Amino acid sequence: MSDPKIIVALDYPDAAAALQLADQLDPQQCRLKVGKELFTRGGPAVVNELQQRGFQIFLDLKYHDIPNTVAKACAAAADLGVWMVNVHTLGGSGMMRAARAALSDHPQAPLLIGVTLLTSMDQNTFTEIGLSGSIESTVLKLAKMAADSGLDGVVCSAKETPELRAQLGQSFQLVTPGIRPTGSAAHDQHRTMTPAAALQAGSHYLVIGRPITQAAEPLAALTAINQSLAV
Repeated sequence: MSDPKIIVALDYPDAAAALQLADQLDPQQCRLKVGKELFTRGGPAVVNELQQRGFQIFLDLKYHDIPNTVAKACAAAADLGVWMVNVHTLGGSGMMRAARAALSDHPQAPLLIGVTLLTSMDQNTFTEIGLSGSIESTVLKLAKMAADSGLDGVVCSAKETPELRAQLGQSFQLVTPGIRPTGSAAHDQHRTMTPAAALQAGSHYLVIGRPITQAAEPLAALTAINQSLAV
């Protein structure tokens, strides 16, 4: 599979557990996501170990700081050789443009993706933190700002992808967490969708964690999901 659609979330507390899971997967069938906890404990070394196993890495650290700091962080991520890196769109267009500029001359620049609103956010939380309007309209506004700032795409809920695809075009990459195969528990995700439905709705890449990482046979679970996408 030349461009695997599944990104397996390695939400583990240490490098040993993450590497043990990676050794059960196939880099031809998926990419891997390294988030805050794993990177804080394992650092660049765990990224390098995973890359040596043939996996492309989505470094999910959601940079959100002053423009200069975010730009330097994105450049450091590019130097690690990661496939994808993300920033918070709520940091504003100046921050996102600085990140884009920092990667523009890098020989192997990762995809630069903006986080809109987390898929764990429901309407109560949205209102609680002082945002107005609807989740959907805010996601669209942030995604448009990301596109105008030169980002390659956004992380969003699969339920928002049809509108984003219609507004921003096919080349704008949509990365969707909250993906749950039929029969899987939603856990702490509120806005979920099955893998096949998410791709049909317009997602490019699907972030899937527990349905694969907590399966009795992770590779079998991964393979089954990929097969469901081919139907």
